[in-house]
Amino acid sequence: MHRLVKRKDFLAAAAGQRANSGTLLLQGRDRADEDAPRIGLTVTKKHGNAVERNRIRRRLRAAVRDALPHAGKDGFDYVIVARRAALGARFADLIKDIERGIARLHSGSRRPPKTAARDIAAQRPARADGEHLP
Repeated sequence: MHRLVKRKDFLAAAAGQRANSGTLLLQGRDRADEDAPRIGLTVTKKHGNAVERNRIRRRLRAAVRDALPHAGKDGFDYVIVARRAALGARFADLIKDIERGIARLHSGSRRPPKTAARDIAAQRPARADGEHLP
């Protein structure tokens, strides 16, 4: 399993597709190469102290080892943003959430990130009073 370690890679994945999946949010981007998929994990401080955050990371790392070989695609970067529920979830459910998130991400039916939605809204024609149409 290859890991994301540079901030620019995490930011690039955050600008890509997103998929909600139970105990986590999955972000991903296509690197447009044939290298093995890379994974990054993020657990924010609002989800507990360092011991709890590290436990969440260890559980997710183990679940990714099981799910990524048959669910992930070569040439993709994935970032998992954990929720607190990942600490108490059954391990089998974590694996299913990761697989489901990756499947949703690759289905192409996910919404673009919020910044892209704002750019689309800025392209809409303006009303007579200068405001943009909804």
